[in-house]
Amino acid sequence: MKTKSLSQDKISIVTLGCAKNLVDSEALFTQLKGNKMDVSHQEDDSSNIVIINTCGFIDAAKQESIDTILRYADAKTDGQIKKLYVTGCLSERYRDELRTEIPQVDAFFGTREMFRLLKTLKADYKKELVGERLSSTPSHYAYLKISEGCDRPCSFCAIPLMRGKHISKPMEEVISEATSLVKHGTKEILIIAQDSTYYGLDIYKRRNLAELLQRLSDVEGLEWIRLHYAFPTGFPMDALKVMAERENICNYLDIPLQHGSDAILKAMRRGTTREKTTQLISDIRNAVPDIAIRTTMIAGHPGETEKDWQEMVDFVQESRFERLGVFTYSHEENTHSYSLKDNVPEKTKQKRANQLMEVQQQISLEKNEEKVGKVLKVLIDKEENDYFVGRTEYDSPEVDNEVLISSPDKELSVGDFVNCTITEATEFDLYATPIK
Repeated sequence: MKTKSLSQDKISIVTLGCAKNLVDSEALFTQLKGNKMDVSHQEDDSSNIVIINTCGFIDAAKQESIDTILRYADAKTDGQIKKLYVTGCLSERYRDELRTEIPQVDAFFGTREMFRLLKTLKADYKKELVGERLSSTPSHYAYLKISEGCDRPCSFCAIPLMRGKHISKPMEEVISEATSLVKHGTKEILIIAQDSTYYGLDIYKRRNLAELLQRLSDVEGLEWIRLHYAFPTGFPMDALKVMAERENICNYLDIPLQHGSDAILKAMRRGTTREKTTQLISDIRNAVPDIAIRTTMIAGHPGETEKDWQEMVDFVQESRFERLGVFTYSHEENTHSYSLKDNVPEKTKQKRANQLMEVQQQISLEKNEEKVGKVLKVLIDKEENDYFVGRTEYDSPEVDNEVLISSPDKELSVGDFVNCTITEATEFDLYATPIK
């Protein structure tokens, strides 16, 4: 079959995985647009060039990436597209194997090879676009990556293999990017990194997250700043002082803790203990009493016994996190944990994950019920069926609770902040009416 022919090449960027990948794709999109190329940040049947930004974090994400590459490889074989390029974490980690197994791909690129990808597409890297980014999220919120890579030695994690060592983005660039996003309508910035609390150690020789938060808070027009992916060991408490002082910094912290058993924390090389973690949580809540803490846990790490698991359940019950997610352990090549026997059956991993989410479901219901009758500020993300759907400062998009606002007169708009009275609570949703 003859390959699709267009008067001008049209490029489609397909992004898989986490928000950090999304930011990378947005930066690529901005550069291509700056070269006056026809590009869309979505799957587009009219495109004849496809770039897949892959994820290689855990088994399910890797499989989704492989399936997507194979689907477009078939499309190229059938003449539906002219060129197929693959970038991102999976490409960084398994480039040689993928090149052999999927020869239809024209080229593979790593996580830090945008220059080479642009050159392949006959596009120039435009330095004047540094700090500029065309966001693909709803215009009222955007992710802001403050660093790349990770220096932590966690035994289960392959991110350093794919993203390399930690590199902080200079503060001036972060502020410039945030300012640009606000000028384009962004009201909420979601700070992301592999490890946001390590920010500044490499270039400023100190943890500099607190100063970064202060300077971001000073950006005119920025109404919410949300902090993600903090590491518990060596946590910079001065950042919480800034959070408590500044109204436009959300009382919200995403801090992946991974486990509640000392034995498994040691096996994971997390550099902490349950006792230290419990004290840290107490210190965080004392510093910002109204804070919502989001965490993630891993079920089924090698060597996890029933005793270890019960310690995890007890830890979650005692800690009463506002938000919690659970991953089942994924046995990743070239990590330290890969040298251990993956001895927890998949069914057991899933059973434990489900059990922990049931515990969290009850905690979440109780905490949500405490909000009934209160007035909360809500940012509206979308209109869906008979409701406007939004979030409070205690919720990040896609992963946390939502507020369903009943407004029959339809006077609200997506991207608006609105004060609402909470009228009803379920495990993971709040219902509300706007205050007029």
